[in-house]
Amino acid sequence: MASHPENTEAASASGTTVNRIDRCFQHLRARGRKALMPFLTAGHPLAEATVPVMHGLVAGGADLIELGVPFSDPMADGPVIQKASELAIGRGVTLATVLDYVRRFRVDDPVTPVVLMGYLNPVEIMGRQRFVEQAAQSGVDGLLLVDAPLEESAPLQALCGEHGLHQILLAAPTTTGERRQRLADQARGFLYYVAYAGVTGGGALDVAEVATQVAHWQALGPTPVAVGFGVKDAASAQAIGRVADAVIVGSALIEHLAGCADADTAAVDARDFLRPLRAALDADIALEDRSGVPEKPAGNDGS
Repeated sequence: MASHPENTEAASASGTTVNRIDRCFQHLRARGRKALMPFLTAGHPLAEATVPVMHGLVAGGADLIELGVPFSDPMADGPVIQKASELAIGRGVTLATVLDYVRRFRVDDPVTPVVLMGYLNPVEIMGRQRFVEQAAQSGVDGLLLVDAPLEESAPLQALCGEHGLHQILLAAPTTTGERRQRLADQARGFLYYVAYAGVTGGGALDVAEVATQVAHWQALGPTPVAVGFGVKDAASAQAIGRVADAVIVGSALIEHLAGCADADTAAVDARDFLRPLRAALDADIALEDRSGVPEKPAGNDGS
């Protein structure tokens, strides 16, 4: 079950439905916490493990889940995620399968936001209208399509809006000038900031540079900024969590789960992988809370 039951109300005071992503970030900001968003390739490490692993990630402290749709010709995925996608495709995992995973996940978790990450080709094959309708019906909250840039996304954004979904937009270190402001203005749910140029799992994380870039994006608008690419462990998650609104971890999790022999083992391993990252993100909050408590006077312990 979801670890943040306070988030279960799905409608605002005005009666309009609030996207789970928005409600999640509202909930976290009110408590001074940062979002932890693991990326999982659907069908990895086993087709039957996907839904149990999603629940395991929530048990480990995930606030949102980014669920990757396996695709044969990715442009942003590094070798670890590429391999996971190839194996998932070999197991028969399709876009329709992924939507069914989300539908089954929603039986026990109506709260945790789910963002599908993938590419346009499978969407076009299914048909955009049908895909968005089925995604919404399945319980998807956001769509991140790597090869659907802002300049070509107006029809898809409108379609998503009609069905209560957010199209998540990508920003990169190379994004500059007027396009940067347009992205900030059009971003919904959260803005996915790619920490370095290249593919997932393939570069070194420059925290100082990420901090500078994230501050620029945050100054352009109110949409939360999530940082992906380069987060591998608790230390890197904490470093990014100090400057961003959300931390995304993908390749390290996928690699950790590789070789799990059954769904139960995979779910436990997913939970245990994420727990240190959650603890690291929350450690700074605990320190801030303690900093406001006066020190106990020496010798005043009742002895």
